[in-house]
Amino acid sequence: MRGASDKARAPRRIGFGDTIGRWDFKLAPYLYISPFFIVFAIVGLFPILYTAFISFMDWDMIRGTGSFVGFEQYEYVLTLPKFWIAVRNTFSIFILSSVPQLIAAVFIAAMLDQNLRAKTFWRMGVLVPYVMAPVAVALIFGNMFSDKYGMVNNLLSGIGISPVPWHVSPFWSHIAIATMVNFRWTGYNTLILLAAMQAIPRDLYEAATVDGAGKIQQFFSITMPSLKPTLIFVIITSTIGGLQIFDEPRMYDQTGLGGPDNQWLTISLLLYQTGWGDWDFGQAAAIAWILFLMILVIGVINLLVTQSVVADTGSMDRKTRKKMKADAKKLQAEVKARKKQQLAEAKQAALVTTGATDERN
Repeated sequence: MRGASDKARAPRRIGFGDTIGRWDFKLAPYLYISPFFIVFAIVGLFPILYTAFISFMDWDMIRGTGSFVGFEQYEYVLTLPKFWIAVRNTFSIFILSSVPQLIAAVFIAAMLDQNLRAKTFWRMGVLVPYVMAPVAVALIFGNMFSDKYGMVNNLLSGIGISPVPWHVSPFWSHIAIATMVNFRWTGYNTLILLAAMQAIPRDLYEAATVDGAGKIQQFFSITMPSLKPTLIFVIITSTIGGLQIFDEPRMYDQTGLGGPDNQWLTISLLLYQTGWGDWDFGQAAAIAWILFLMILVIGVINLLVTQSVVADTGSMDRKTRKKMKADAKKLQAEVKARKKQQLAEAKQAALVTTGATDERN
């Protein structure tokens, strides 16, 4: 009777508390990350969309309104010779700063990954330029690269080299500005790459040493393939920052206009002059969106190229790592076997010595 009554018993109904628990389990992760998306929507997404809206308007700053003009602002910007000079200067400074910066960051990170004395001191030391204010860095280097009384030209004159026109020639002005960028950002990228290097398993290096690989071969066979995900991040962030460069060219001279002949005028500097100098916010918004699309396209290209390189060498890297791990395990097993053999031989020698002593007695 009892079994029959249990079978006929109605199924247990899910109570309100159980429902709340399920909703809490499902929604809690989204609630935890919601502050980030709310703040991003307010300070990130809304300005982007509002800038896009203004770019299609002939905006009146005083009234806060404007008339719709469609793509006229974009057409005018793209036919402006000054804009293409700014594009050329921006890409020139970007290439002169990003490529040496990445190479130097990898090299310095590899040096800091070694067994050095005062590791913390050296690792914090490379970050000091990043902590400095960009305006201070620009002012210091602007005076160093002064045409008449700059320290660099004084040193060149001291060794018999004619002074360099740092504020006249576009190329040399780009070199000077790229030097500022490299000085400030190399240490930041170095610490990111150093953290990635320290996450590489050390048994890979031990196995490579057993196989007879030197330091240079280990660097290119183990370190560089393992750094590729981090290099993707560093390259993309360097691309975004390099194309948005503003502080260094702005503070390179006292006028802040990009040079008398626009020698170091960048897109961000042109945007600033158009918006706050000419009070043409519709045109400035169009320049901002063109810059945004350029960064987006170049960032996607960098991502695809880097991922293709990773995909081409990924299978080889996995095979190399598996082989090295297997060699490391084999080496550990051999070491353990040798220790056991030595221990057994020591015990046997002790027994022989003990037996010989007993026979003498």
